[in-house]
Amino acid sequence: MRLDEIQECAGGVTAAKGFVAGGLYCGIRKVKKDIALVHSTTPAIAAGVFTLNKVVAAPLVVDKLQLQKSNVCSAIVINSGNANACTGEQGLKDAWTMVDTTARALHLPQEQVLISSTGVIGQYLPMEKINKGIRELSSKLTTDGNKDAAEAIMTTDLFTKECAVRFSVGSSTIMVGGMAKGSGMIAPNMATMLAFVTTDAVIAPTALQAALNFANNQSFNRITVDGDMSTNDMVLVLANGSAKNAEIRENTSAFQQFLSALQYVLIKLAKMIVRDGEGATKFVEILVQGARTEEEAAQAARAVANSNLVKTALHGADANWGRILAAVGYSGIEFNPAQVSISFNDLLVFKPNYEIVLDEEKAKAALSQEHVTVRIDLHQGSAQACIWTCDLSKEYVSINASYRS
Repeated sequence: MRLDEIQECAGGVTAAKGFVAGGLYCGIRKVKKDIALVHSTTPAIAAGVFTLNKVVAAPLVVDKLQLQKSNVCSAIVINSGNANACTGEQGLKDAWTMVDTTARALHLPQEQVLISSTGVIGQYLPMEKINKGIRELSSKLTTDGNKDAAEAIMTTDLFTKECAVRFSVGSSTIMVGGMAKGSGMIAPNMATMLAFVTTDAVIAPTALQAALNFANNQSFNRITVDGDMSTNDMVLVLANGSAKNAEIRENTSAFQQFLSALQYVLIKLAKMIVRDGEGATKFVEILVQGARTEEEAAQAARAVANSNLVKTALHGADANWGRILAAVGYSGIEFNPAQVSISFNDLLVFKPNYEIVLDEEKAKAALSQEHVTVRIDLHQGSAQACIWTCDLSKEYVSINASYRS
């Protein structure tokens, strides 16, 4: 499906038919909205990907068990301000209480509720406030509650992150919409931050999971802000079938159309996270070309994107190509350094055979822009991959030096 066949629209997680949402302040945080709820008015099938961090927060333990019982889900409840991570048996008990309270408030079977938390690690949830918030919020869900929900899941985020699209499969119009949060502790392995996606497509459960796996690897697995992997990372997708299309199955043209739309939404959300990177002043695209395989290109690009030396140089508009070449060198891929070329926003600064063609003034001007592309050509194949990141500023240190306060 061509990109011009995908139309962006308003609505976020409530753009798809049959979904309502909301968010409000229940008292977990000092002043901001801190609890969100997304509800499908008809049962939906669910797919998810989760962090591979060995330190796993209680909500992820619960969600994995829930999805093992059933892939049918009608509601996701999310709190911000408290991660419910490293909280032991009490944390698990509180997580299951969130499931139970939500199920009772929406008159759902317990197995149809998934949960998520984000915020400070190692603190117990204020369950009296949360339970009261869930009950109050359950009666305030609307088709235009997407903005309140997107705001309620924010932590250090400076803006809400939403995207929705529509596309056609045969005579049916299908919607895919989502919201995400994240601006720090971003360096995924199977997932990133928190993201919640809804669609009214009729799609086979295995096809939905396969589409999420692929789209996630092309989007949230291609971003990094600071090289830290969270204990709470997850991406959940709900599909409720309200579009009444013929069921989408793998290895069909309809599946490729759905995959393109899902990938569009996830990439848009992923880029928003990078643009909102804690203390970031620049959106940076690390593009590795001429690699033997896409996997090696991504591996090299990720090493550059995660280099604090590279990221601080980019912040200062310092054309330090040597840091970039060094990061490719320790990325673990096989390549010949003498064949590499490096450009900043199409300005060539380093050519094969170690020929330096750096114009300091032009390079500084290129690196002073808000959107910077670092292009690295290995000249040893036809594969390429892109990792999106941001610069590293003094403000990042300030934010994370006082995160708990």
